[in-house]
Amino acid sequence: MSARIIDGEFVAEKIREPLIEEISMLRKKGIFPRVKAVQVGENAASHLYIQNQKKQCEAMGITYTVDELAADTGEDALVEHIKKLNNDPHVTGIILQIPMPDGLDVKKVLRVIAPHKDVEGVNPANIGELVYGNKKRIVPCTAMAAVELIKSIGVEIRGKEATIVGRSAMVGKPVSLLLLDLSATPTICHSGTKDLSVQTKKADILVAAVGKAELIKGDMIKPGAIVIDVGINHVKEFDVQGNSVMSKNDKPKMKITGDVEFKTAKEVASYITPVPGGVEPVTMVILLRNTVEASKMSVSY
Repeated sequence: MSARIIDGEFVAEKIREPLIEEISMLRKKGIFPRVKAVQVGENAASHLYIQNQKKQCEAMGITYTVDELAADTGEDALVEHIKKLNNDPHVTGIILQIPMPDGLDVKKVLRVIAPHKDVEGVNPANIGELVYGNKKRIVPCTAMAAVELIKSIGVEIRGKEATIVGRSAMVGKPVSLLLLDLSATPTICHSGTKDLSVQTKKADILVAAVGKAELIKGDMIKPGAIVIDVGINHVKEFDVQGNSVMSKNDKPKMKITGDVEFKTAKEVASYITPVPGGVEPVTMVILLRNTVEASKMSVSY
């Protein structure tokens, strides 16, 4: 048995197609989606992420600009900057680029973003709407992406045992709430879970979102399970002899791997997402969808 690969790019395109027409209709009504990203200090990873966000947004007709603040920007000044964006009618969506420099309280700043402009779904008010099952909500992008990938298979989710490995506020917890809304029975595992494999082996749906490379092995998966690998880990690449592969500049060559050991897991699961090419393209298109929803919400504020 070998699992069917869930193509994240294909799923993302299915979500993207109707958004293009919806954005066009909004513009005809005088509603223009405009995203403002805020970056404090320099960060190479954030810079690449911003470039990708900008490219994806502009391809859809969404204006995307960046406010680059100095690395020594204080917390009070950052909060005031966010508040100004909240009150700017020309800004319909706000993204705070993370990580931020040491000394800034990320959670505190995220709370300041107006819920109706919070296109990443990270404000506690939006998480609260998810807890209450409110359908008019903006959901954390990666969590929603994981659920969209499950739904794309077309299987009945109601009654399924779902195990989520990882309890983060942005992925693990909201994934469990989204699956609960779909009448699955979720279990969240974490560092305090006594025997992880006991929980993963009972899962009809397994979502790995803990940030530990290849933590989930094939023998920890229930035969026929749906496996969604959210992890993005940069690890050293080794050759068949177990030696580190070196790059041209004589540094260890790195590769991207997920939280699931793909080679062994695909021989047990019925469906599985690859890393890369699984969750991340869908996460990006969910950000676009959230941006559209935020633009529609802006009309009533």
